[in-house]
Amino acid sequence: MSEPQTGQATPAIREADVLIVGGGLSGTLLAMQLLRLPGARRIVLVEPRPELGRGEAYSATELGHTLNGNAARMSIEPDDADDLTRWLQAHLDEGGWPESGTQDVPVSELFPPRGLFGLYTQQRLAQALIIGQANGSSLIHVRDEVIDLQTLQQGVRATLKDGAQWQAAAAVLATGMFPAARTAQRESSGLNAAALDPWNVDALRALPTDARVLIIGSGLTMVDALESLNQAGHRGPIEVYSRHGLLPHVRRQPPAWEDFLSLAPDLRSPLQLLRELRRQCALALEQGIDWQAPLDTVRVHIARLWSQASDAQRRQFVRHVRPWWESHHHRSPPQGNALLERLLKEGRLTVRAASMQGVDSAGLRIRLRYRGQTEAVWVEGDGLINSTGIEYDWRRVDKALPRQLLQRGLIRPGNLGLGIAADAGGAVLNADGEPGQRLFAMGPPLRGMWWESTAVTDVALQAKALANRLAVEF
Repeated sequence: MSEPQTGQATPAIREADVLIVGGGLSGTLLAMQLLRLPGARRIVLVEPRPELGRGEAYSATELGHTLNGNAARMSIEPDDADDLTRWLQAHLDEGGWPESGTQDVPVSELFPPRGLFGLYTQQRLAQALIIGQANGSSLIHVRDEVIDLQTLQQGVRATLKDGAQWQAAAAVLATGMFPAARTAQRESSGLNAAALDPWNVDALRALPTDARVLIIGSGLTMVDALESLNQAGHRGPIEVYSRHGLLPHVRRQPPAWEDFLSLAPDLRSPLQLLRELRRQCALALEQGIDWQAPLDTVRVHIARLWSQASDAQRRQFVRHVRPWWESHHHRSPPQGNALLERLLKEGRLTVRAASMQGVDSAGLRIRLRYRGQTEAVWVEGDGLINSTGIEYDWRRVDKALPRQLLQRGLIRPGNLGLGIAADAGGAVLNADGEPGQRLFAMGPPLRGMWWESTAVTDVALQAKALANRLAVEF
């Protein structure tokens, strides 16, 4: 940063107790928990979006972009699993979300639009603000982007994009997810230079209605892309390509199943878990019970299993199990699955297993090598969508803050390059593997430590635990 010119006043460094970087779900839940705790503290949350609590995931405005979990599974209150269900019932009673009336299921089994979930989070934050103000606490939303952080002996100093600086006793990296579709790519493929945003319905409306659309990736982002195309009025062929060609299963509401992992503490390796899970699913099917019932009991054990696994076991899971885990565990909401099934039945949607070798952005062509083939071929379309999901490797995220933190040695990559490393309490590990005293992280950046660090319930638990730690230490 250049020195100020003669006669130019140096901008004052503003102060806070806790500085939160990112105001999506993670940062908002942390602020909410801090505001509820006794004591007066000044909380500053830096988020470029005009609204808190939405971030990338819950800024969606299309009703078809729904949560992939029903209301009973998505409470942001760690000690109250029915909180979202009650909020949603009150919202419906007031005339909100009238489209839900077509679904003849209990409120707890509804899959709310993601934009509506963002409103729920905002209202819970507003209630926490009232509590915080009574305690003498405050929350300041700074609409900007943190581009650099420095750790000091007595705190952390953040530099914002507009040049302003904030100094705080502690800072928390609650940056959320970096969607691959919105992350600048430095690789030679240049996929995003040619691709359309899977959530931008207006951009997709610019395509001819009969356009041949190519989609890279076959997970939940692809399901969102199908809904966006549907909302845009697209009626042409859609070709989906992914390395394994696996589609997400639809999420159903299975009955309760015994928590078999609690009864088998010796199950540790991915291979052991996979074998026992298959056995449990087979038992369920023999009894006429949905195979998703045993699978759903695993979620509460994921963080423990991943954190205690060896690096070799983690690599084994990522290399051999991950694609099937993602398609079975991260399941599609019923509405999205219904659209997918309809498109398949109509013959408009095809799904092929192929790896992408390159992109010709000028001609809207992608170079693919189909599974089982040795030679790559060019496939041409009228539109291209990147639905490869989330970029977790901070070394590949082309944004100022990750670059600066890595360059300063304030962070180190997480296990297998997933997110960043931290201790069990969220203190970020520096390049030497030492936990920082002033810099913390939560949510998706801790993917390498907990694996499922993006689910609402897991983020909510992390927010409460980290808020309690910050309140004690600072």
